[in-house]
Formats: sequence, C-alpha cells, structure tokens
Amino acid sequence: MEKRHLKGLSIMVAAALVITGCGGLGKMKKYAETIKYTVDPNPLIVQGDSVAINVNGSFPGKYFYRKAQVELTPTLTYAGGETPYKMVGFQGDKAVGNYTVIPYESGKSFSYSGKVAYTPAMSTSELVVKILGKQGTKKEIPFDPFKLADGVITTPYLVQSDDKVLMAKDAFVRITSHMQDATINYLVNSSVVRPGEVSDADVKALAAFIKESQNNPNVQLKGSTIDAWASPEGELSKNENLASDRAKSAMAWLKGELKRNKIKADSLETFYALNPRGEDWEGFKRAMQASTTVPDKELVLRVLEMYPDVSKREEEIRNMAATYKEIAEHILPQLRRSEMRLNYDRVGKTDEQLSAMSKSMPDSLNVEELLFSATLTTDLNEQLRIYREASRIYPSDYRGPNNAGYILYLQNKLAEAEAEFEKANSIQDNPISTNNLGACARLKGDRKKAMGLYQKATAAGPEVKYNMGIINIQDGDYSSANSNMAGTNSFNAALAKTLGGDASGAQRILEGSSEKDSAMGHYLMAIIGARQNNGDMVRNHLGMAVQQDATLREKAMKDLEFRDFKGQLGI
Repeated sequence: MEKRHLKGLSIMVAAALVITGCGGLGKMKKYAETIKYTVDPNPLIVQGDSVAINVNGSFPGKYFYRKAQVELTPTLTYAGGETPYKMVGFQGDKAVGNYTVIPYESGKSFSYSGKVAYTPAMSTSELVVKILGKQGTKKEIPFDPFKLADGVITTPYLVQSDDKVLMAKDAFVRITSHMQDATINYLVNSSVVRPGEVSDADVKALAAFIKESQNNPNVQLKGSTIDAWASPEGELSKNENLASDRAKSAMAWLKGELKRNKIKADSLETFYALNPRGEDWEGFKRAMQASTTVPDKELVLRVLEMYPDVSKREEEIRNMAATYKEIAEHILPQLRRSEMRLNYDRVGKTDEQLSAMSKSMPDSLNVEELLFSATLTTDLNEQLRIYREASRIYPSDYRGPNNAGYILYLQNKLAEAEAEFEKANSIQDNPISTNNLGACARLKGDRKKAMGLYQKATAAGPEVKYNMGIINIQDGDYSSANSNMAGTNSFNAALAKTLGGDASGAQRILEGSSEKDSAMGHYLMAIIGARQNNGDMVRNHLGMAVQQDATLREKAMKDLEFRDFKGQLGI
C-alpha cells in the first residue's frame, strides 16, 4: 500500500512540474482568439495563377509570454490537402531568438504578405492560421487552427480562348482602270494626220487594241482624252487655233477606228475630251534641257526667258531654229502633236468562273484571284485546299501558308497550323503570321513567348492588342488588359472590367457583345450583378446560364462570388 501511494504521488508531482513549466504557452493557447486579424482580400481570389494574401494583425497587451515563441503559418485547407504560406515567427521580450519581439505590456501589431501557386483543389477552401507555441528548445504546443477567410474566388479563370488569328488578305480587284495611249505628230502649221504617222508603233498598237476590244466582254471603253499642242515658234493666236485643229483631227482618226470596228462611242461631249493647249513652251524647255547636242543650251534658255513678251520670244526661237539644226529638226517637230489616251476598264473573272477555275485549272489564276476564290466558299476543307494550291503555285508568297494555317487553327489542328505559320514567316517575316504564332504559343501555355511575339506583331492590327489583353488577364494585370481591350465588346473585355473593379462598365460591354446570350455570358452577367448587389440580376442570369448548361449549377453553388446570395440563387 505504501509503495503504491508513493508511486501515485510521484506521478502527480511530475504532472505538476509539466503544467508549471508550460503554463505560459498554455495560457497563450487558451486565449489565442484575442489575437486580431484582418485579411485582404476576403474571400481570397486567384490572380495571375497565384493566391496572394495580406494580413494585418495585433497581439494584445499582457498576452505574449515573455519567454515564449510562436510560429504563425497561414494555410489554405481543402478537401484532400492543404497548402501553407511562408511561416512568420514572433517571440516574447525575454525569449532567445531572432523572431519579431512582442512586448509583454503593450503587445504589438504586425503585417504579413504571402503568395502561393493556385491549384484547382483550392476553389473550395478556407484560409486558417496555424500556430505553434515554443519555449526553450524542447517544449512545443500546437494551438487550435483559427479561420481567417474563405477562399478562393476563381473568376479570372473564366477567360475565354478567343485569341484573334489573322487571315492575310488578298488584293483582288474585279474592275481595274487602264489606258492605251498614242501620239500623232504633225508638220509645221499643219493639222493633217499623215499616213506615215498612223503607221507608227504606238498608233498601230492603239488601233489593234480597239479591234481586239470589240469581241472582248471584259474590256469596257470609258472615254478618251486628247491633248494637243503647237510648237512655240509660231504666232500665239495661230498656235492656239492650230492646237485646237490638231485635237479635232486626232479625234477624227479615233472616231474612225471605233466606227470601223463597229464600236458605238458616246456623244462628243462625254466620250471625247479635247484639250487644245496652245504652244508648248514648257515642253520646249524640257526638250532643250534633255538635249545632248544643242550647244550652249543653258545660255539659250536663259536668253529666251529674258523675254516676257511672247511674240518676241517666238521670234527669237525662230531665229535660233534657223541657227541650230538640232532645234529645227529634232526639238520643235516633237512638240507639234496630239496625245491620245483611250480609257477603259478591264472586268475580271466572275465569282462562278473563279470558283470553277480554282478547281479545274488553279495554275491559270494569278495569286490574287486564287486567294480571293477561297473567300467564295464557307467549306473550310475547300478553303484549305485552295490555300495549299496557292502555296504550291506561288511559293514566294507568304499568304498561302498563313491562310492555310488560319483554317487549320479553326479546325483545332494546332500543331499543323503552327507549322504553316512558321512556313509563312520563313518566306517573309510578317506581323500577321507572327501574331498567329503568338496565339499558338499561348494555347500551348507559353505566355511569355506569346507576349514577345505579340509585341513584335503590333503592326498587324488591333487584334494583336486584344490578344495581349488575354495574357494580361491570365497574368493578373487587369489595368493593362482593359487598356489593350479598349473599344472591344466581348466576353473577355467585360471580364477584364469586372476583375478591374468596374462592374457597371463590364455590364455595358457584355450587353454589347455577341456572347451576352451564351451560357457563360449569362454566368458572367450574374457575377456582375452580385458585385453590384443586385439579387434579381444574379437570379435571372444564373437561371438562364443553367438552362443552357446544367453543369453551371454546381459551379454557382460553390462560387464565392455569390456568397451573399446563398439560398437565393433560384437554381
């Protein structure tokens, strides 16, 4: 009996020693709820693939045992696991260590920031703080975990992969304007069209063109312009009349050719534009300056320009023509002329012709016709065939492979599309294909590479900035996303506004987008309603979202965006 009594007494003494030795930590554990915390944001939200927290806290006075230490570890807990943030340590004012000292009498406030990588399991989680109390080198007491916040809002992951890949446009023009020209030269003081003149190559070419156009439905004659001059050595009044007569004689020849080929031209006022220009003093100066055989030509021109009186200048030119054989035989004769221009439109192949020829004889089409023919069908496989024909027939034109890549991208054949874009850029480094390679890189998860390509491709158009905006959303840079998507009404532009804190602006953008009536459009509109504390908006749009996609019901029930409307979602 005595031995059993002594043994029990020994156990009681040992227990008392333990309690006495750990009394400070025990009291700190018991009153741990007196430590104050505020968390921003609350609930937590994923941003740029991370979940960041900012905690402001304070230890009350006379709480922190002077020889104790505590290690605080904010931790995200969720089904199947937990993710700790970095630990932060504090110690009493008589403890040995390097942690932040908390005075016993006054207590102390503290601030904490941390970040962890997001995982999908965190979508339904809580942020707790785990505290481990320590005294000396051997004594440790874990405190009960204390909930700090809910987490995690995952709205940024609603971003849609609507990257803008670009087609390289064709330059096909069905109707193009052209002209066929010829010049008739005359003898001095004459407006007669000589037989030798109509045998010149340019006049014969004009006559041949008129004959060929008679049976060519793709050529439409639009009108003609005839400019006529006289050489500047004659009298001014005679030269003006002579220029007019020469314009009329050239018109008579042109009318004769049209009539001979049974081509009905419009009336004189509309089809034939006559421009008698008098004496060609400017032409004389140009011919003199271009001459390599007239001696002292610069001196001659300066002397002639000294005579403001036209009659006196005409006389001097006649005198020089008598002196200088080059002026008389080569310069003045080429100024006595009529210049004829026959204006016409060339009408290209019809859509039906282009479509048929792209199948049966693609090699006969020029590159613009072939690229344009692809736009005449909505069949992606047929478009792909045409663009590959363009690559084969015109291997030095980057547009064929780029546009083939565009179609493959639409068909979700990312690797094949990327190979075509690379081929296009190897032919010609161009911003369109560079942008498209950026879209491929982003879809493969390499946002850094994609952004670098987009920055190189800005000349391709505003679509590039939109693509940058998608990466900005994923990186958590909502200010840049809103800047890059400015002026665009789309789901992603509305999402960027929402994440940037402008719910009313997001609503305006989404209401103007083509995605407003989609399941995800309604879901985002419900979030926008929640952020504006509009319960009716939340219920109405969630109802329409779930009606289109039943899987959104479970998502909405767990989504912390709707935490203030639990039991009122109507789904």
